[in-house]
Amino acid sequence: MENYFRLSGSLPKIGIRPTIDGRRKGIRESLEKQTMNLAYKAANLIESSLKHASGEKFQCVISDTTIGGASEASKCEEKFQRGNVQVSLTVTLSWCYGTETLDLNPLRPKAIWGFNGTEKPGAVYLAAAVAGHDQIGLPTFAIYGRDVQDSDDDEIPKDVQEKILLFAKAGVAVATMRDKSYLSIGSTSMGIAGSIIDNSFFSDYLGMRTISVDMSEISRRIKENIFDKTEYNKALKWVKSNCKEGSDYNDNNNKWSRNKLDSDWEFVIKMTLIVRDLMIGNQNLIKAGFIEESEGHNAILSGFQGQRQWTDYLPNGDFLETILNSSFDWNGIREAFVVATENDSLNGVPMLFGHLLTGTAQIFSDVRTYWSIDSVKRVTGFNLEDIGVKGLIHLINSGSTSLDGTGRQCNSNGNPVMKPFWDITEGEVSKCLAVTEFCPADAGYFRGGGFSSRFLSRGNMPVTMSRINIIKGLGPVLQIAEGYTVDLPKDVHDILDKRTNPTWPTTWFTPILTNEYTFKDVYSVMNNWGANHAAISYGHIGDSLITLASILRIPVSMHNVPDDRIFRPKVWSAFGTKDPENADFRACNSFGALYKK
Repeated sequence: MENYFRLSGSLPKIGIRPTIDGRRKGIRESLEKQTMNLAYKAANLIESSLKHASGEKFQCVISDTTIGGASEASKCEEKFQRGNVQVSLTVTLSWCYGTETLDLNPLRPKAIWGFNGTEKPGAVYLAAAVAGHDQIGLPTFAIYGRDVQDSDDDEIPKDVQEKILLFAKAGVAVATMRDKSYLSIGSTSMGIAGSIIDNSFFSDYLGMRTISVDMSEISRRIKENIFDKTEYNKALKWVKSNCKEGSDYNDNNNKWSRNKLDSDWEFVIKMTLIVRDLMIGNQNLIKAGFIEESEGHNAILSGFQGQRQWTDYLPNGDFLETILNSSFDWNGIREAFVVATENDSLNGVPMLFGHLLTGTAQIFSDVRTYWSIDSVKRVTGFNLEDIGVKGLIHLINSGSTSLDGTGRQCNSNGNPVMKPFWDITEGEVSKCLAVTEFCPADAGYFRGGGFSSRFLSRGNMPVTMSRINIIKGLGPVLQIAEGYTVDLPKDVHDILDKRTNPTWPTTWFTPILTNEYTFKDVYSVMNNWGANHAAISYGHIGDSLITLASILRIPVSMHNVPDDRIFRPKVWSAFGTKDPENADFRACNSFGALYKK
């Protein structure tokens, strides 16, 4: 199992800043030990609870001393800069000197935990320090426990733990994206707006650069054998043993020959190796004299155009997207890559968000069809209400999605899940592969051939659907819909699925409904979705996405996350408390994109 950060640069660390009442001759001295203990406990909570998507545990850097004034704040900052601290958590038991002890780094996501006690009023400092941050335009998360603690209680209450971890996950995800690349392989696919790469969005909101490589670079590397031939032979053997070839559903005039299919298998494996090498590089290429190609583009995210300038005459990219987006391949279990179908960068970004927040592989899907109760009953005779479902959204991609999405990984209770790669077993890899067929490509869509992955996701998995849309005059907005995958009777699934395409992977999804307009029924969710694609992540992670989006100053235009799970910088309330969605838009507009110069 591979467990390392495969991109250039170091993983971001979280800095813990223990602030203290600066008055000597008794007051500060009485607080020193307990304040530092709080810092160590916060660091231990984070380090014992969270991992990066690459599998390493989060690391914290603690100030050498408590911080009672500007001098010690500066010394702490110097240590943080040396230690690659890109997220900070300030902790305190007591009153401290507000603006003298602030974290002034403008790009660093920051939170403050003020101890809720009467003898030691950390909450008073929390209010003062957050007000100071607000006044100079540095949004800060305020963490304040619901229940009063005794003065000698240095345990972290459960509600405080939840907020610390929610902030830490989102803050580190933001920091991890910074200075990485989006690799656009090709250009605009079939007029899809998300594949028109918006450089300003990536640089201003995510701190990322965009790299464009023509699809002919893949052809060149195949023609000139610029890939690891030893690994290619290993991959070919693994594919022959583990990837079942499905039925050719083309009509007799368009069925692919055996020679063509065998050639396509070799070609798509080479494509997979090359796209991975384009993203992260491959030091094995140096031995063959390909030093420039060995570097890669430090891409944390990529997209492959495919249709139609490639797929009209060459094998499609479905296999490479499927395998790279999965948590395993011929080298074993490893961190999933994030590769967007049709170069839809605006669907790739929420896939990246979900991956960084959870460590799991992500599903890329077309938001294809809304099926009402009446429509399903008319077409199949089956009543969705018999299984407690009020409507379905058919999530299906044109030939590719992560094999983790089969739902053949299980938790301790035997329920279907999608795990971070470090928890996946070899047996679960085999099960994911066993229920997947790689069907010869539909010649109507893919004249150049290739293979499409075909499987059905298991039901009853909690998942979150999300999407970034860019609106002229408004900028980027995020949409979120938490819900569940659905199991349908096999005959019902077959009837509905075959109305679309029998060679593509399907996930049946139903969102959690509320009394709010966009979630009053399943039709409204479908009708208000902003584009034809969505990213699907395992788990109900809408709260994490909202926290992350607030750091980046991307407003959320649609979500069904309960209010008690939402955690944004405290200053958002200054933009209005009766209509949080409106306040979110105005706060994001007021502060502007995190990295915009």
